[in-house]
Order: sequence, then C-alpha cells, then structure tokens
Amino acid sequence: MFISLSGTSLKNSLTKTLFFGHEPTPELLGILVVYFVQGILGLARLAVSFFLKDELGLSPAEVSALFGIVALPWIVKPLFGFISDGLPILGYRRRPYLILSGILGALSWAGLATIVQTSTAATLALALGSLSVAIGDVIVDSLVVERARAESQGEVGSLQSLCWGTSAFGGLITAYFSGLLLEHFSTRTIFWITASFPLIVSGVAWLIAESPITEKPDLSTVKHQFEELRKAITQKAIWLPAAFVFIWQATPTADAAFFFFTTNELGFEPEFLGRVRLVTSIASLVGVWLFHRFLKNVPFRVIFGWSTLLSAVLGMSMLLLVTHTNRALGIDDHWFSIGDNLILTVMGQIAYMPVLVLAARLCPPGVEATLFALLMSISNLGGLLSYQFGALLMHLMGITQTNFSNLWILVVIANVSTLLPLPFLSWLPATDATQPSEPATEIDTDTTPTNLGQSLLPELMSELVPQSLLQQPAEEPVE
Repeated sequence: MFISLSGTSLKNSLTKTLFFGHEPTPELLGILVVYFVQGILGLARLAVSFFLKDELGLSPAEVSALFGIVALPWIVKPLFGFISDGLPILGYRRRPYLILSGILGALSWAGLATIVQTSTAATLALALGSLSVAIGDVIVDSLVVERARAESQGEVGSLQSLCWGTSAFGGLITAYFSGLLLEHFSTRTIFWITASFPLIVSGVAWLIAESPITEKPDLSTVKHQFEELRKAITQKAIWLPAAFVFIWQATPTADAAFFFFTTNELGFEPEFLGRVRLVTSIASLVGVWLFHRFLKNVPFRVIFGWSTLLSAVLGMSMLLLVTHTNRALGIDDHWFSIGDNLILTVMGQIAYMPVLVLAARLCPPGVEATLFALLMSISNLGGLLSYQFGALLMHLMGITQTNFSNLWILVVIANVSTLLPLPFLSWLPATDATQPSEPATEIDTDTTPTNLGQSLLPELMSELVPQSLLQQPAEEPVE
C-alpha cells in the first residue's frame, strides 16, 4: 500500500512539475514530440546560414530577402488549417497531414544535402522545409487549441507554455552541436542528419487519438466553416489585437546583417555561435517559465508595453558592438554578444507567449485550425515584411559581406521603429492576458495608450527551421 501511494504521489508530482498538471497521455506525448522536433531542427540553422553565405556567396540583403520568400508557407497557414478541418484523408483530419509534413521535411533536407547548387534551388528546398513545419504546426496547434479550451481558469495558458517549452528544450538539445558539428563536418552532412528528424513526426502521428469521420464533407460543411470564420474575424475583439500584432512584427530587422558582421568582421567561429545558440535556447526556456510562473495573468498591454520599452533600450546596446566601443570598455566581443542575446531572448519569449494564449482563446469550435492559423499568419506576415524591410535598408545603405560602416544606422532604425506600435496599445484587451475572450467589450478603444512600447525579435523566423535560422543571432532565421 505504501509503495502504491508513493508511486501515485511521484506520478502526480511529475505530472504537475514536468507537464504543468496535464495528464501525460500518449496523445499529449505525441503532440509534444512534434514540438520537440521543431526545436531540434535548429541543428541545421547555422549550417544553412554558412551554406548561403560561404558556399552560395549571398549578400546580407539577399539572405534576408531569401528568408522572406521561405516564410511564405507561414503566411498561407489558414489554407492548411481549412484543408485539415474540412478535407479529411481516409476519414482522418490530423494524422495523415502529420505524416505528410514529415515526409516533405525529410525530402527538403535531403535535397539540400545533395542537389542544391544555386540560390534558387536553395530557396525552393528551404521553402519546402518551411511548408513541412507549417503543416505540422497547424495540426498540433489545432489539437492544442481544442484541449486548451477545456482548461480551468487556474490552468489557462499552461498547455501553451508546455508546448513552447518543449520546443525550446528541443532547441536547447541541439543548440551547441549546431556549431560544434560545423567544425568537423560539412554543411551537407549536417543536412543529411537533419533529414531524419521530420520522419519522427510521421511516426508519432499514430499517437493522435482521432476517430474516423464517417460523413463526407459537403458544400454545407464548407459554407458553415466560412460563416464561422467570417463571424470570428469581423469581431473587434479579434481583428484589433491581430492588427496590433501585425504592426508589432513588421518593423525592420537587422538580423541577417548581424550574422555577417559577427562572422566576417568579428570572426566568430561556428563553435562559438553554437554556444550563443545554447544560451538563447536556455533563455527561451527561462522566458516560458517566467511567463507561466509570474506573468500569465498580467494584462496584455502591460506585457507588450514594458517588453517594448525595455527591448528598444537594451537593443541599442548593439551599437557598442558595431562600433567596437565595448572593446574600449574592456568587454570582449564574445561575452558582450552572449549577454545581449540572453536578455533580449528572454524578453522576446515572454512577450510572445500571450499572443499564443489569446489566439487559442479566440478560436470557436469547428474552425480551430483555420482561425488559429489565420491569427498566427498575420503575425508571420508582419515578420516577413520585417525581413524584407531589413533587406531593402541593407541594400540602400550599402551593407555587404565586408562593408559594415552603416550598420550602426540600421541598428538605430531597427530599434527606434519598434516603438511605432505604441499608439495602438489600446487595441489589445484591457483584461488579463489569459482571460477567456468575450465579444468586443473586451477591447477598450477609447482608452489612451500607456506610454510604453513593444518589441519581439521575429518569432516568425524561429518557426522556419524552428527557432529560426538566424533567430536573434531567427525562430529563430537567422524557427
């Protein structure tokens, strides 16, 4: 009896600690494995960056523009959600699409490891990999949304925290090795290794508890989906926050230029960049934990506002590195880079978690995958424009593989522009970030915005090859 009670107590303790109170069913474990794979795909992030820079000879502006194109599958995520919700394969809406996403991912990385020789081919291969992750992400997001709706008020937000924490943990596992392996193996060898990871997603698809749909979808089903979606997106309580997140994400980024600066100008080796990735992965986990532990009931406006203000101020510290002022202060380039990335990543993760929670709470039954994907696509579109604006500025300023004389101007523009969404803070719900959303009464459009700000290092790119290809040196990006 004692052993039985002790075993039960241990199980309950592990459930509460490791799974944030959620029962570790085979299905939940399958969902978490998909998020974990999104994280471990980061093993190839640095390999992709060096492949584009050194083997294909692309400039910072070209790399930034390329990743904008690669992000396109994330912009049409609602299409994947609509297809999944309304067009089951062999009677199933989730499993077959997870299997397909794994196969596409394996093909994309295998292509990079073998036949890709030009920037066009690289763009197509990376876009296929992006499509793979986007499809899988839509499916598991819809499953999470369905289950998050059943959470009690005390548990709200915990499932999203668990899922994103799992993805961050996957990134943590491969972070350091992403650079270390480049010291001993070619980029194409790393692509071959990475090609095996998406197949894990195909394997765990069978863990999803799903009953076959006996009725064939008809026009009335499709019409009902469109009607439910129309009702949802015409509510101010949905489209105003979505518009804010779009503006918040669309400000220009200097990530691609910074990768070239740290490797070509500062001489950072792949192994050290792997250490930086390790630190940022740990920082992502810390951000998830801080949100879950202390901030999940804090109003959106407070989280977005303070994270913006602090990120904009701290982001200016990059000027010290770009102008080499840190050396005059006796701070080594390596230590300065690690500290800067750590702080900004923690804040970025804290700022992004409420977006996921709100999006999940806004989704009505029946169109979970479609609406959640639509809300996240708006955020992703902003991230895409962020990289395109960055690419345009790099081109206009003449920032190349070797010329970084105007990089400090780009850093100033990128950080100051993050304050642009300030006038629109009142578009966010005035209630707690994790309160279930209600009709437009949640939005107080007459309230004067607080004098705070916003800024999140593009999470779009952290999704591409999860946690980005150049995430913060994006995602990553450069997921």
